[in-house]
Amino acid sequence: MSVDIRRLKGSDRSAWEPLWQAYLAFYGVDLAPEVCDVTWRRLVLEKSAMFALGAYDADRLVGFAHCLFHPATWAIADRLYLEDLFVASDARGLGAGRALMDAVFAEAEAQNADKVYWQTEASNRRARALYDQVGKLTAYVRYER
Repeated sequence: MSVDIRRLKGSDRSAWEPLWQAYLAFYGVDLAPEVCDVTWRRLVLEKSAMFALGAYDADRLVGFAHCLFHPATWAIADRLYLEDLFVASDARGLGAGRALMDAVFAEAEAQNADKVYWQTEASNRRARALYDQVGKLTAYVRYER
């Protein structure tokens, strides 16, 4: 799979929505529509600390990463929290997740963030197989880089 990564924009909502709903279903979460609306607006606002990256196979959105830059009490530089990462089931194992992670790391480096961190459920073996390659497992089942 040849994957292109780019920031999502307002016009990507219809492609993002089914992936977002599949992600929420994976974690057994049902959010009110207004929460999804606010989340989407935060992800695509230019002046927001939050942003979203999309993984595209040709013209099809196959995955996303939702991120947030924030200050930290233990560092001068900001940190980047990777809050959500998801790849469509039919695109898993083809490099989209890794490409998204690499793009997140590049964003952190470009903004001089001192750390990227994320978490997942301990039982999420498929995601953890990727995370074990790109990050360091902490005692909190949180990865850092």
